[in-house]
Amino acid sequence: MKRLKYLTLIITSLFLVLTLVGCGAKPLSEQNVLENVKKDKTITWGVKADTKLIGLIDVKDGQEKGFEIDLAKAITKKMLGKNAKAKFVTVTSQSRIPLLKNGNIDAIIATMTITPERKKTIDFTQSYFDAGQSILVKKGSSIKKVQDLNDKTIIGVVGSNSVENVKKYAPNAQVLQLPDYAQALTALKSGQGDALTTDNVILAGMAVNNPGYVLQGKAFTTEPYGIGVNKGQKDFRKSINKALDELVKDGTYNKLIKKWFGDVPGFNYKEVLRHD
Repeated sequence: MKRLKYLTLIITSLFLVLTLVGCGAKPLSEQNVLENVKKDKTITWGVKADTKLIGLIDVKDGQEKGFEIDLAKAITKKMLGKNAKAKFVTVTSQSRIPLLKNGNIDAIIATMTITPERKKTIDFTQSYFDAGQSILVKKGSSIKKVQDLNDKTIIGVVGSNSVENVKKYAPNAQVLQLPDYAQALTALKSGQGDALTTDNVILAGMAVNNPGYVLQGKAFTTEPYGIGVNKGQKDFRKSINKALDELVKDGTYNKLIKKWFGDVPGFNYKEVLRHD
């Protein structure tokens, strides 16, 4: 009996210790992300890994590469110094906000359009890229513009606002939503849909790798991309905005635009250049 009481006392004590330790950690909403990243000299970014030109893992070396990757690195160094590190976590359109809310990442830079609905959940920096939604079809397709998608099947990605946008122009279109762009493109190639829709810059990357497919018609929306941060992180958001302004001012931003989009057929990179 004494032994049982002794064991019970040990278990109870351990439980109390663990509870106290847990209570010592501040909830995510009370943490100062800017202070944390300054201390660690590291910002953990949520990035895409399936969008050529924007964010794609290079199979040769396993490294993330693209415009958003380079921009995240440049922002990190502007904010924290030349020796600071940008760490990357792969996200999808569906997972990016939950990962941010859970504290797995500090910020999202993953082709995310600033929308009123998303602003209810997270905060955004100023826009860092102004995209426009378009459609990708097989060469020779009878689909020439978004309105031609009525009674056709349009492919989109879960968590993106692209499909809802299409419904405004082609309300009778059938919808097929898939988890990521790789699966969406495969579905288009296999004939499961008549067109794939998302932002023109993402589709441009697909067209570069798949010569049998083309962007069709003019962009029919304006999609300003913003960097997502958690609510209550005003200082962190302001610091990112300041870094973005400085990158435009010193010419780094436009160099990255030209590097990644300067040679894309059908895409006029000069339209997205920025000037101080």
